[in-house]
Amino acid sequence: MTDITTAMVLAAGLGTRMRPITDRLPKPMVEVGGRAMIDFALDSLAEAGVTTAVVNLHAHADLLQRHLEGRTRPRIVLSDERGELLETGGGIVKALPLLGDAPFFVMNADTVWIEGIRPNLRSLANRFDPEAMDICLLLAPAATSIGYEGRGDFLMDGLGRLTPRPERLTVPFVYAGAAVVSPALFEAAPQGAFSLNRLFRRAAEAGRLFGQRMEGVWMHVGTPEAIAEAEEAIARSKD
Repeated sequence: MTDITTAMVLAAGLGTRMRPITDRLPKPMVEVGGRAMIDFALDSLAEAGVTTAVVNLHAHADLLQRHLEGRTRPRIVLSDERGELLETGGGIVKALPLLGDAPFFVMNADTVWIEGIRPNLRSLANRFDPEAMDICLLLAPAATSIGYEGRGDFLMDGLGRLTPRPERLTVPFVYAGAAVVSPALFEAAPQGAFSLNRLFRRAAEAGRLFGQRMEGVWMHVGTPEAIAEAEEAIARSKD
């Protein structure tokens, strides 16, 4: 097992599709079942053995900062992007000095899933092989995910190696918002704002982008209407 104790939690997005709720709250603080989405992410990371989570801030940064001050597990370190929104890739590059030299989790602050038998982040850490991989993504089956209506993100071969979705095709797997990455991935990364998807494609071209199929049910909570659907799925899982 790869022992991963550090995580980058991406919490700086604007959450425009979640308006009007995000006119007054950062999207990671939107509640699903009475619980802020970022707390789903942080609790999962703590249970996976993460002791330090770096969280970036931009939209409604003061509100999110106050919310995070109440947490002790994992320890929270803030990466402030109030002055400039750097997108997913640029946000990680800015935070690299806080993340150390070992592989780390990357997790979207608004990702929510219902666990299966085995905790997904521990399975993801077990799957990661730094000799063969730059990134290992947690993937959900698009057809059984709650609230997802897209065409999928990746094809996966028998070894778990990923190919990004070719244009005009529908593919079976969608990125579930959690990954393990090697810091080496960012050695030639651009400066400023850019999407992490650029590095996904680069790793795929090198044959070093892999995936781990998740257990349980992933929920895409992208709009106010999707909250009720996610809450219903969580309630059913407890019956």
